Amino acid sequence: MKLLRYGPKGREKPGLLDKDGQIRDLSAHVTDIAAEALLPESLKKLSQLDPNSLPLATGELRVGPCVGRIGKFICIGLNYADHAAESNAPIPKEPIVFMKATSAVCGPNDDVEIPRGATKTDWEVELGIVIGKPGKYLPENHIMDHVAGYCVINDVSEREYQLERGGGQWDKGKGCDTFGPIGPWLVTRDEIPDPHNLAMWLEVDGHRYQNGNTKTMIFNVPKLVSYLSHFMSLQPGDVISTGTPPGVGLGQKPNPIYLKAGQVMQLGIQGLGEQRQRVVQG
Repeated sequence: MKLLRYGPKGREKPGLLDKDGQIRDLSAHVTDIAAEALLPESLKKLSQLDPNSLPLATGELRVGPCVGRIGKFICIGLNYADHAAESNAPIPKEPIVFMKATSAVCGPNDDVEIPRGATKTDWEVELGIVIGKPGKYLPENHIMDHVAGYCVINDVSEREYQLERGGGQWDKGKGCDTFGPIGPWLVTRDEIPDPHNLAMWLEVDGHRYQNGNTKTMIFNVPKLVSYLSHFMSLQPGDVISTGTPPGVGLGQKPNPIYLKAGQVMQLGIQGLGEQRQRVVQG
């Protein structure tokens, strides 16, 4: 299934994308694509519905973040071997973990705001994991039962805040408002049998900067979910952003390139859909 949330900001309704690309309303079956609706038994019930029996969505059809009421937005840094090389950074021995503020979450096609006074705002296309079953201290060989599905994430980053004013941590450069576009849909795990071989790309104003594949991830999906579960319990609706391939603005040669107001980012991952964001001044 491809699950989504549509409607005005803050008032999104749950929906399902049918085989013809039409949004079907799920309001009669779940209140939101969030929390208990992501449990395995809940997803099983939704999968048994006939999409043609669901009413077509009406009203404002803006696509919002594909997960509502996100509890934790956990990110992994330097998780692609080719991106680590681009950054002149050693391969991490353990996953680098940081948190993104849930107030950064926005829809896949919403505007992205450059913070006031910022000059080094950057892009990062990433595979998102959505947790569907709670757990902690999870062994790697039982991880996939805890994954509801996957989505596209743009881990927008302000490099000055992250690296020059970070004080040894990255959160300030990662958590600004609109720095977490998520979606367009949550694609359930059954549709993505191998999350470790997905093409991914990102363009700015039509120029392709990132052109990678999840196969160059250093720590794969089972490893990341298991690892994180040893430091914090994972709950339905938690989102894990798994790192980015090479081609970020910071890594451009001979000089870094950063976003400017008026530019447009477009990005996507094989099987998971595409995003499009206009860059505006905050």
